[in-house]
Amino acid sequence: MQTSALPDLAHTDAKPVHWLATATAMAAVVAAAGLFQPEAATATATASASEQRVTQQHGGAPAVEAPDPAGVTFPLDCGAAGHTVAESATGDLDGDGGPESVAVVRCAAGSGTPPSGVYVVTQGNGAAPRVVATLVDPAQKLSVTDFTVRDGSVSATLLGYSSAAVPRCCPDELESAVWQWRGNAFVKTTTPAGSASRDA
Repeated sequence: MQTSALPDLAHTDAKPVHWLATATAMAAVVAAAGLFQPEAATATATASASEQRVTQQHGGAPAVEAPDPAGVTFPLDCGAAGHTVAESATGDLDGDGGPESVAVVRCAAGSGTPPSGVYVVTQGNGAAPRVVATLVDPAQKLSVTDFTVRDGSVSATLLGYSSAAVPRCCPDELESAVWQWRGNAFVKTTTPAGSASRDA
């Protein structure tokens, strides 16, 4: 057998203590790498999130605002008294990603409770807000309470009169109504009418 001209290397005749020292050194290197790596990754992720926010604020598309019903011409004949928007709420009613406004509108009478209309208002790009649907026509002589827009639906309690003899101040019938966009129109569902005085 030919002997090597090179001197013996320590690892060629390793003892258990050498392996233990090597394993300890490797564990220390791995632990150190683990301590520094997440911090760097977190810093990178934070910087990336900040850049994304700046891009959205300065370079991204602006959020679409719901149309303002204040300047809309409603199909409501109030004469010289004019009309008032009693309530309004917004929501994406047709699922296109853009919000619509729903307005409860009535004549601006000095006293009494004039009938209400409920209208859906939309606004195209660069166009003026306009009425696209009438959910409650003032000709129905109804008052609207408990009005909400939620999860793509419009809901309200409608107060009415059982006969012309009932004073206009005191509606005696109520109906809970919900409108949802289905296909190409708003569909109304109701619960049976009841007595406003009995259920109040």
